[in-house]
Amino acid sequence: MSEKIVTPRGAYPHTKRVGDFIFVSGTSSRRPDNTIAGVDIIDDMGTKRLNIETQTREVLKNIDSNLKKVGASIKDVVDVTTFLVNMNDFAGYNKAYAEFFEKETGPTRTTVAVHQLPHPDLVVEIKVMAYVGNK
Repeated sequence: MSEKIVTPRGAYPHTKRVGDFIFVSGTSSRRPDNTIAGVDIIDDMGTKRLNIETQTREVLKNIDSNLKKVGASIKDVVDVTTFLVNMNDFAGYNKAYAEFFEKETGPTRTTVAVHQLPHPDLVVEIKVMAYVGNK
């Protein structure tokens, strides 16, 4: 049985290698079955709570999975660009991010606010660049 994978939602690859660099397209917390991690139904009316920490963890796990398919890992990431729908989520995003990267040795990072992402339940999208030249 083959592992189900998340497929791109458009005409682009998840990763593209150029020399010693691997560019990873903007990645969300979408799962192979098209559900989104970090979407909690909190009542019988279907009210949702969008959990930035859960979504950030799943995004970074998805990035690591995509990098592993091309012989790299999240440890090879040298630059991160993050898109947050709400900057009030910054603390929760930072908390989950710190589980994957350290201040002293981690990648450079830019975090920007955006009006919306491709699905209304997404609160974070991350794209990265990895370097594999010293492998």
